[in-house]
Amino acid sequence: MAKKVHRFIWQFVIGFGFLSGVWTAIGINPENVLIAALGTAVTAQYSDPALRTFFLLLPALILIVSVIGAYINGRIPGLVAVLLAYVAGLVILSHLLAGFIVLGAAVAVAVYSARLRRR
Repeated sequence: MAKKVHRFIWQFVIGFGFLSGVWTAIGINPENVLIAALGTAVTAQYSDPALRTFFLLLPALILIVSVIGAYINGRIPGLVAVLLAYVAGLVILSHLLAGFIVLGAAVAVAVYSARLRRR
């Protein structure tokens, strides 16, 4: 059980929620930058419209799979924890203490959601 809680917190709350919020606050999204660079390189070699469409839809598909994964692991409280972590990432650059408080709340909700999921 502790392993699932630990994985959920690191993978979804910190990785998906908090770091996405930090990157949004900074103003870039490294995932989109990498996918765009890879898409440009691949479509320069193979100019297939289906391949170009795949690289356009890939960020949305990754987002959908991540949200579904967060829901499967934590249900509605898990999604709330990810949303709180995203807000913490947005806030942490402007107000450090508030960001850590919201991140702590997100981790607490994530622990609650993982334990609730066990029942």
